[in-house]
Amino acid sequence: MVQKFGVDPAAVRPEIPLYELRMDSLALEEFRILIEEQLNIDLEDATLTSRNTVGELVELVHTRTLG
Repeated sequence: MVQKFGVDPAAVRPEIPLYELRMDSLALEEFRILIEEQLNIDLEDATLTSRNTVGELVELVHTRTLG
């Protein structure tokens, strides 16, 4: 996320909404695809917006990798 999206690593904290990391809908879709490809999981049906927090995104990915 840091290299691809230019986000300061110190800014990536669980309570931070994704929009504060400049993740608009287009960036979020690109990020979702990267996560799917890197972790071999399906997030297509996940409801995720820029208002979700980093922690919520991590929890979603964690849940999908366990299933």
